[in-house]
Amino acid sequence: MSKRRPRLSFSVQFAAAAAADLPPKTLLRRWAAAALANDAAVTLRFVDSVEGSALNRAYRRKSGPTNVLSFAYDDLPGMVHGDVVLCLPVLRQEAAEQGKTLAAHCAHLVVHGMLHLQGHDHRRANEAAAMEAREVAILAALGVADPYATSGKSRTRAA
Repeated sequence: MSKRRPRLSFSVQFAAAAAADLPPKTLLRRWAAAALANDAAVTLRFVDSVEGSALNRAYRRKSGPTNVLSFAYDDLPGMVHGDVVLCLPVLRQEAAEQGKTLAAHCAHLVVHGMLHLQGHDHRRANEAAAMEAREVAILAALGVADPYATSGKSRTRAA
């Protein structure tokens, strides 16, 4: 008897201008679904630097925008429910700096955000190593290169 694939209720919001260069919703959904272990209801929101900075300050007490934020809600028993927020200007800048396509960087951060919604973290070196290994495996299955190999970042960095 095979286990059924997790179901995903998925919506995408564009609060950032000039989103025409982003991957289509079908691809964003495919990346999100690939990272799921359980059924989920997720909103993926693309924001500008102003909203990204405000969210980062309000929820992490850090100044400036960050690439990805995840907000998990505990209101649906047995389901992953939350929002993944991607700051489009930061994604574009990081992709250019790392010599990646915007799509490849977006795939990585969608998977990264989805793993955060499911309780994965990278505060400690051992957590970072486990989470990054999971990301690399998911991305490889999607045909996306190892984001840590191309960025030169340590595989066990703790954020």
